[in-house]
Amino acid sequence: MDRLKVGILFGGACEEHPVSVKSARVVEQNLDAGRYEPYWIGITKGGAWRLCDGPGADWENDAGRPAVLSPDRDVRGLLVLDEGKYEAIGLDVVLPVLHGKLGEDGAIQGLLELSGIPYVGCDIQSSAVCMDKTLTYTVASSAGIATPNYRIVMAGDTVDPDRLAYPVFVKPARSGSSFGVSKVSTKEELSSAIETARQYDSKVLIEEAVVGSEVGCAILGNDTDLIAGEVDQVALSHGFFRIHQESAPESGSENATFIVPADISPDSRALVQETAKAIYRAMGCRGLARVDTFLKDDGSVVLNEVNTLPGMTPYSRYPRMMTAAGLPFSEVIDRMVSLTLGETNGDR
Repeated sequence: MDRLKVGILFGGACEEHPVSVKSARVVEQNLDAGRYEPYWIGITKGGAWRLCDGPGADWENDAGRPAVLSPDRDVRGLLVLDEGKYEAIGLDVVLPVLHGKLGEDGAIQGLLELSGIPYVGCDIQSSAVCMDKTLTYTVASSAGIATPNYRIVMAGDTVDPDRLAYPVFVKPARSGSSFGVSKVSTKEELSSAIETARQYDSKVLIEEAVVGSEVGCAILGNDTDLIAGEVDQVALSHGFFRIHQESAPESGSENATFIVPADISPDSRALVQETAKAIYRAMGCRGLARVDTFLKDDGSVVLNEVNTLPGMTPYSRYPRMMTAAGLPFSEVIDRMVSLTLGETNGDR
């Protein structure tokens, strides 16, 4: 049986570039060589696309060949520049291993839709909605899901700090991980926090601080056929949960560890999983996502955010939650690809 030709996109021209590369290395370690023929497409920090041998330590400096996805559906694959001529390489499916802007905001999904190549993960619409926290909250609220109270600050807007109840969190509305996020405890800190968030997005969110445990749930599947991973819990040593942007951005969080399974009651565990599934469906997610929530002391669940292409690094939450539920990451990859090819025989 011929192996499936899988294009694996990694890297990216955004702040989450190093995390994407590390995720791609874990994918490489768990990819079934007997089932898949991988084509590694690395996107440099400057935005150049290269067909390379894989996400090795020095891949950006290796002499990979320039490559692009063909927008021509008759090609359905890569156009690779070789000795002044473009060679067409057909692909059966694309696995984006990209995080943050231009990776999980609908941009790469739009390019893949034009190409006609089946791809793993959420479509353009759900990717864009989940990337923008204000849109996420709007859709979730309309589906009856509890969200934090918040206000939007656009470019040029001013905020009266005396009208806020502290503490609050100030966030870029459309950014990944914890980049640009600040916890504001006094009105004197607000202006600086807004400027920090604006380094990543002109649209800023001021959000109430929800008191409760931070818990997450990995989801795999389409429509009503969903698998929920084991629930995890963020255990903080100090401050608030931050990851990927501190002094060691490739080693995880400096102030948090993850408890899997979460130290919560069976009833709370079931509620978190069912709420995560409801959020996943409301957002129109497909393939996979990680749904982050707060579990309050009264037992209620409040949405935090939805990650449509969650990290796959050795310290990442999604693969840990799936492994704890009995699905090793190699099987998760197989299921993601099978879900994609099963649905794209019709009308993605």
